[in-house]
Amino acid sequence: MNELDYLKMGKAAKIGYALLKWVKELPKTVWAGILGLINWIINFGKKIWFEIADIVMTFIRGDWKTKVSYVIMGFGSAARGQVFRGAMFFLFQTVFNLYMVFFGGAYLAKFSTLGDVPTQKVGRVTQYGDNSFLILLYGILTIFFIIAFVYTWRVNVRQNKLSEEILKAGKKLKYAKDDIAALTDGQFYKTLLALPVVGILVFTILPIVFMILVAFTNFDATHQPPANLFTWVGLKNFRQLLSMDGASYGSTFKQVLFWTLVWAFFATFLNYFLGMLVAIMINKKGIRFKKMWRTILVMTIAIPQFVSLLYVSKMFAADGIINSLLMNWGWIKAPLPFWTNPTWAQITVIIINIWIGIPYLMLIATGILMNIPADLYESARMDGANAIQTYMKITLPYMLFVTGPYLLTSFIGNINNFNVIFLLTQGKPDILGNSAGSTDLLITWLYTMTVTNTDYKMAAVIGIVVFVITAIINVVVYNFIPSVKNEEDFQ
Repeated sequence: MNELDYLKMGKAAKIGYALLKWVKELPKTVWAGILGLINWIINFGKKIWFEIADIVMTFIRGDWKTKVSYVIMGFGSAARGQVFRGAMFFLFQTVFNLYMVFFGGAYLAKFSTLGDVPTQKVGRVTQYGDNSFLILLYGILTIFFIIAFVYTWRVNVRQNKLSEEILKAGKKLKYAKDDIAALTDGQFYKTLLALPVVGILVFTILPIVFMILVAFTNFDATHQPPANLFTWVGLKNFRQLLSMDGASYGSTFKQVLFWTLVWAFFATFLNYFLGMLVAIMINKKGIRFKKMWRTILVMTIAIPQFVSLLYVSKMFAADGIINSLLMNWGWIKAPLPFWTNPTWAQITVIIINIWIGIPYLMLIATGILMNIPADLYESARMDGANAIQTYMKITLPYMLFVTGPYLLTSFIGNINNFNVIFLLTQGKPDILGNSAGSTDLLITWLYTMTVTNTDYKMAAVIGIVVFVITAIINVVVYNFIPSVKNEEDFQ
């Protein structure tokens, strides 16, 4: 299809054509992704091979100081006068050896089984056995420490090779004062980043890896350490979640996932378009007291959601102010089932979220609308365009171009929107089974599993599934938003 034919198409036809084109290109995209993954694996394998070959050749060609450094880290550096650097390598090796002998080694030895000595009660005395939780946690920490040691050992070998090359070239090595000067000047960023990087590894990456591994165990209320052990179960939990058996987690997961995506769609796009509409109405010429209307809307943001949502949930209760007023006015004879009927509860949650989200979008849209050149609107009016045509051809494309990334992050944020659902309904009414309610999102279902039912294994599986879903949406949608595809359009 040429460009002229495409321009003659209607808006619906253009959308259909874009979808058809995307479906046709999907196999190519998937195949390109598979080839990219294979290529990455091959390149990674080559790098590992080159590193091993370099280590072997460095040992063969190196002098006796370098060879000793393969066993005693830092020996070569210290023997060549770089005492400070050699001492740091040796200190790290000493700490690692002590850690493995007196602490980490014992946990790593039982990592494959997560413990085999159960807690027993002999008479009135409880003899505690292995703690699967600590074995898993400290086992992961030990693996991280081993990876750090291997990397440091490789740096030690590379330093010996480099030192030999420098001396053979007749140049001088850097000594303690040079290393300290570099860490406080030219390489000061390494000094500053050392502590934050360690903190991220221990307090962010380690818990994430722990959560992922819990998904492959049977860690739940009946396997609660230290009283009971838990062990590895492979992909059993994933099969249980994804199975379509009516009595299993699979049926509940399907319903919760569908509602989560429906909720995210309406919570994102209703707020977006209604917030934009409010901003356009307030910014329109002839509207008086613009600052007052904006202030009223912003005041809803200033009130903490914890207070406002709990109050609103009581307003819509069977004995709340909404039902009471409607009954007093004679409009209804019985309380409306805002929180007791699944469909009513879902619709009510979406409507209340509009009240919460519109002020944010109004502020964002106001700033963007003020930056749209007035000449565009003037030209459109001169060409005879009405308000709807002006909105569809100028305002909306400009808004979508600027706020495309925000829309994507907002959609992902609504998938994980814990506050609105939990504070309004706590996931109720409970009709789906497996501790899930009809208004539960995946994130609130995960919370219930963790806190109420202590079903940690399935909660971990759901956490992984949520990550996979959001990652796929991010990767697919990000490449189709106008701000990424057509970066030059509004420059």
